[in-house]
Amino acid sequence: MARSVILFISLVFSLFVTLDLCAQTGTEVSVTGHITAEIIPVFSASESSQMDFGRFSPGPQGGEIVLSPRNTISVLGTVYAGNGLHTAASFHVSGNDDAAFSITLPSDPVVLTHASSTKTMIIADWNSIPSPGTGTGMLQNGFQIVYIGATLKVGTLIDNPVGIYTGSYNITFDFN
Repeated sequence: MARSVILFISLVFSLFVTLDLCAQTGTEVSVTGHITAEIIPVFSASESSQMDFGRFSPGPQGGEIVLSPRNTISVLGTVYAGNGLHTAASFHVSGNDDAAFSITLPSDPVVLTHASSTKTMIIADWNSIPSPGTGTGMLQNGFQIVYIGATLKVGTLIDNPVGIYTGSYNITFDFN
């Protein structure tokens, strides 16, 4: 029996030593976490073709040239259309697939100035395809072409002498 008591005491002692070693070393677990970040395409727009009302000659009362976003022209009043090309403006808008965007056209008339004098013509009545407004544009496969037209107000030959007239305008594309 003394032997079994000694064996029992030895077992209890070794159990306490084992428990004490476990308590001193502790148990550690290391886990790896994962992080994700996604960069999406930047919303951008660039001019693909410039607006060009083409070649024409003012008549005795002047008039208007209406350039549609579909690249057709209508001449009103005493303006005589010349030979040559006319071009509606176009803009390449790009960004995230299937994103909606808004189009804001100039609200004030834009002035074209004669290259070598102070004579001017006015552009007004802007329109576009897709139509201007909130969320009217939709990117398909990450892009859309927006076509812009307007009306050029032409004076008489005295008001608008022969030569080239230039100007610029701002259009806003807002990513919705």
